[in-house]
Amino acid sequence: MNLPRFIAQRIQKTNTTTFTSTVTKIGISSIAIGLAVMIISFSILIGFKQTIREKLFSLSSHIQVSKITLNQSFEETPITINTKFYQNYRKNIEIRHVQAVANKAGLLKSSEEHAGIVIKGVGRDYDWVNFKENLIEGREINFQDTTYSNEIIISKQIAKQLKIKLSDEVRIFFIQNPPRIRKVKVVGIYDTGLEEFDKNFILGDLALVQRMNDWDNGTVGHYEIFLKNFDKLDVVAKQIFDEIDQDTQLLKVTEMFPAIFDWLGLMDRNIIVIIALILLVASFNMISVLLVMMMERTPMIGLLKALGTDNTKIRKVFIYNGLTIIIKGMIYGNLIGIGFCFLQKTFKIIPLDSESYYMSYVPISFDWLTILILNVVTVLLVLAVITIPTLVVSRMKLIESLKFKS
Repeated sequence: MNLPRFIAQRIQKTNTTTFTSTVTKIGISSIAIGLAVMIISFSILIGFKQTIREKLFSLSSHIQVSKITLNQSFEETPITINTKFYQNYRKNIEIRHVQAVANKAGLLKSSEEHAGIVIKGVGRDYDWVNFKENLIEGREINFQDTTYSNEIIISKQIAKQLKIKLSDEVRIFFIQNPPRIRKVKVVGIYDTGLEEFDKNFILGDLALVQRMNDWDNGTVGHYEIFLKNFDKLDVVAKQIFDEIDQDTQLLKVTEMFPAIFDWLGLMDRNIIVIIALILLVASFNMISVLLVMMMERTPMIGLLKALGTDNTKIRKVFIYNGLTIIIKGMIYGNLIGIGFCFLQKTFKIIPLDSESYYMSYVPISFDWLTILILNVVTVLLVLAVITIPTLVVSRMKLIESLKFKS
């Protein structure tokens, strides 16, 4: 029979109300709340990252390849699609998709207002899957076989600014020599929540931009490259850099939008500090619980020593009690943390200011591996910490323990 476990179970089944029972409940609550907060924090952090990345990649890409130029305007230097990289990119198994696009600055004018915009010309190879999540009204562009499509998709912010709605016809003024004007029709309205995109960009036909720039259909502004795994961005970017022509340049999304990724990195550091503090508080609470428990059970410790029980077995009695508290706290913590995340993911009960956070509600993403790691780390750390107060057992003298009155 495992004597320490048997004694620990008998202590746990004691029905008398003691100060130990109150402190034990505090210990369980401390671990439960700490683990729940960690699960919620990581789920929100991962949700934030995924949501922001998805929004970025719905209008941008992981990697962009364009001609080397000193031009800092939105007017792009043309690049041909008949390059070695563009023709052979499918050989790289880490690349999910490549699409050719072109940007051109212009002035969008309605009957009442006007606004400076950048039209992003997209073709038949454009990946609409990610973008459709931002499309709040209308549909995607229908391309023409013989000429360019006069359909555009604008942002909710631009639509509000110009006081236009779905199916309205507006004019785009291209400031060039000679100036050109084209009448276009609004077939869709999007909203990413990313102000940098929403206040500037509209989507149109790549053929329209090519026509305005006097380019042929094999000439574009740049390539947009999407990867299968964002975590391999640096590795794949180096591979692509070795394959592209010498007169072209490569930009990673982390270089195109450094402020957003610096903000995400700051969130990572803040979460780590919070998690460390939570684990520290939970560990100290467990030390206090076991010290109180041993103080109240000092006569029992003295009796066990008198019966010949060694210090190691007596220490195990309290370690078993501590482990029981940890397990109970973890069960409650997982129920609270995962339950809250499920409610938020399903019902979106906590809103956010979209202008500040790029989204209208707190995003949640379940990463079961992360949740498992949090549970394992909590068990190992707190279990290691609770062995410290049990060392007091070896310092308790037999006579003083038997005389001790709680």
